[in-house]
Amino acid sequence: MQTLLSGGSALFRRLTPLIFVIFWSTGFIVARFIAPYAEPLTFLLLRYIGAILFLLVFALYVGALWPRTRAQWGHAFASGILLHAGYIGCVWWAVRLGVPASIAALFSAIQPILTPVLAPMLLRERVGLIQWLGVLLGFAGLLLVLTPKLVGIDPGQLAAVAWPLALGAAGILSLTAGTLYQKKFVHSGDLRTVAILQYVGACVATLPAALLFEQMHITWNLTTISAMVWSIIVLSMISVGLLLVLIRRGEVSRSSQLIYLVPPVSALQAWAFFGEDFTFIQLIGMGVTVLGVVLASRAKTSLPPKTPLPA
Repeated sequence: MQTLLSGGSALFRRLTPLIFVIFWSTGFIVARFIAPYAEPLTFLLLRYIGAILFLLVFALYVGALWPRTRAQWGHAFASGILLHAGYIGCVWWAVRLGVPASIAALFSAIQPILTPVLAPMLLRERVGLIQWLGVLLGFAGLLLVLTPKLVGIDPGQLAAVAWPLALGAAGILSLTAGTLYQKKFVHSGDLRTVAILQYVGACVATLPAALLFEQMHITWNLTTISAMVWSIIVLSMISVGLLLVLIRRGEVSRSSQLIYLVPPVSALQAWAFFGEDFTFIQLIGMGVTVLGVVLASRAKTSLPPKTPLPA
C-alpha cells in the first residue's frame, strides 16, 4: 500500500488515471448486475459495513489521524448521509426500476452543472458566463439523451418512467447538496478516516430506509457475492487508494475532472455486459452534456475542489 500511495513505477503513474476511470465507472454496472437478486438499500447497507471494517483496519494499521472535534465528526457523518445514502441509494433504486446503467452514470456526472446554480447563494462563489453556458449545454444534452426514452411513450406508462427518473434526479440533488456541504465543512482532514465516518453516516441513514421500504432480502449467488466483493474491495478500497495517489501527486483537480469520462466508459460497459443500446442522438447528447459539465466546472474560486465518489 505504501508503494501504491507513493506512486509506484513510471508505468503505474501513467496508467493510474485510466485505471481510476475504469474502476469508478463500474459502480453503475454493479447496480445493474445485482438488481434482479438483491434489494438495493439492503445490498448497500452491507457494502457500507464491509467498507467500514476494511477501512478501519487499514486506518488503524497506518495510524491515520481522526477528526479532533465533535463538529468535524458530525460534518463527516452528515456528508456521508448526503453523498452515499442519499445519492447512491436513489441512483441504485432507479437502476432497479429500469433506468439504464449508462443513463444513471450520466445523471451523476451532471452534478457539477447544478453546483454553479447553487454556489452563488450557498458558497458566495462567482459564476462566469462560460459556466452558465455549460449549465445550458448540460441540460440540453440530458434532454437529448432522455428524448428517445420518452418520445412515443403511452401516457399510461408515463408514471412508470417518471418515478425512476425522479429518483435519479433526487440522487443528483443529494449529491449536489453533499458536494456543497463537503466543500464548506469537510475540506480538510485525513481522507481515510473521513471516509469511515461518512460510511457510518450512510449506514445510520440507510438502515431505517431499508427496514421501511424493503424486505431486507438478498439472493446470495455468484453474482451477488462477486458484486459485494467488488463493491467493497475495488470501489470502496482500491478506488479510494487511487484517488489518494492522484491527490498525493497534487492532481486533485485532475481527479475531479476525470469523472467526466465516467458516462461514456459506463455506457460502453453497459453495452458489453447487458446489450444496452444507445442511439446516435443519445451519443450526441452525452457528448454535449460532458462538454457542458466541463465548462460548468471551470470555477473561479480558491475553495478546495470536490472529489468524485463511487457509485
